[in-house]
Amino acid sequence: GIVLVAINPYEQLPIYEQDVIYAYSGQNMGDMDPHIFAVAEEAYKQMARDEKNQSIIVSGESGAGKTVSAKYAMRFFATVGGSASETNIEAKVLASSPIMEAIGNAKTTRNDNSSRFGKYIQIGFDKRYHIIGANMRTYLLEKSRVVFQAEDERNYHIFYQLCASASLPEFKDLGLSEYFYLHS
Repeated sequence: GIVLVAINPYEQLPIYEQDVIYAYSGQNMGDMDPHIFAVAEEAYKQMARDEKNQSIIVSGESGAGKTVSAKYAMRFFATVGGSASETNIEAKVLASSPIMEAIGNAKTTRNDNSSRFGKYIQIGFDKRYHIIGANMRTYLLEKSRVVFQAEDERNYHIFYQLCASASLPEFKDLGLSEYFYLHS
């Protein structure tokens, strides 16, 4: 299949804007510079032409920008499928579960809000190839972080949110203030 190597510049660049989406929409792979939008366009065209499910695998090490790349691909689908202004599906999918982010994200030495689990995002299209829904599944949660954190790293965000609420009556019996690494 097609492979795109993307590098996270750790800053916003004007290469993911609406006009760039339209520039890649309808183009053939290889006619434009390598871009996440070129990969998304190829998957979108093959879905429409062959009427078969397509997959885009976004892989990389911590802090590489996998979540952001997936977000840009969803923005592309929402825009070319005419769904962007109607449903803002990208925002709905990515913000559908702030609890999941709190439970699955932690501070690492490379990223203050790093996903410590894999994500599988399934996007549903109707017969006109407009996005009609999406769901997100998580897998491979990094469980070792619960009992140990490397230097300059933290447990999952939810742990600290619970600790900040430790004085509330409903959390009193959890003993959240008794963890030794909270005091370092």
